[in-house]
Amino acid sequence: MAGARPGGRAGCDRRGAPGSPDPAVRAERERARFRLHLVKHRSSLKNRVHSILFQHGVPSPGSDLFGAGGRRLLERLQLPEPWASTLQASLALIDTLDEQIHGCERELRQLGADHHYIPLLVTCPGIAWILGFTIASEIGDIARFATPRKLVGYTGPCPKVDQSGERDRRGPLRKNGPNYLRWALIEAAHTAGRDPRYRPIVERMRARHGKKRGSKIAAIEIARRQAEAIWHMLSHNRPFAPAGATAPLAA
Repeated sequence: MAGARPGGRAGCDRRGAPGSPDPAVRAERERARFRLHLVKHRSSLKNRVHSILFQHGVPSPGSDLFGAGGRRLLERLQLPEPWASTLQASLALIDTLDEQIHGCERELRQLGADHHYIPLLVTCPGIAWILGFTIASEIGDIARFATPRKLVGYTGPCPKVDQSGERDRRGPLRKNGPNYLRWALIEAAHTAGRDPRYRPIVERMRARHGKKRGSKIAAIEIARRQAEAIWHMLSHNRPFAPAGATAPLAA
């Protein structure tokens, strides 16, 4: 794939920022982004279904609502109009999107089977195959980034921080990079937070900022550290190394 070929390198503008990738890399990105677009629509529809149940006092079975058991519950519901029609239309659209998403994932697996970056990326906590393809396609050629800091700056998981004495105020993310890459890193970070190597960060941030806000801040910090690790992994063709390893991949 173009993201792993030295010849697929994109140029840089006068400020040293990565320039536009070649057409093959843009095609990779479009496939990964379209899958994410479909996933977001499916999530929105599922949230609408949960909202309808809440409005009518129907207890939700949780994550199994759209599985076999949950579908049987939904079929037995006697809702008034227009909520009944909305529910049925939402379920039909969810089924259609499921088919489209599975088709996209099959295509991504076929196209990414020989992508050099993905086997390395999936060794990083929180990154499975689909997120690995998304991250690889958004980064393109790692040689576009001269240092780990360049990659971190490009990904954008850096909140505005105002520190003074005991005060530590963190503002919103700078969001100066591609939205899809930042989303993929944050998603991976939430899962990686359960890994023993990152769990202390989550616990520390929750103790300092509260459970909800602390979890979000921890995910941003983990995403930043993982971006640094990814630069080392892809630049030196090595898998993820835990903190304390001799290889310079510690995150």
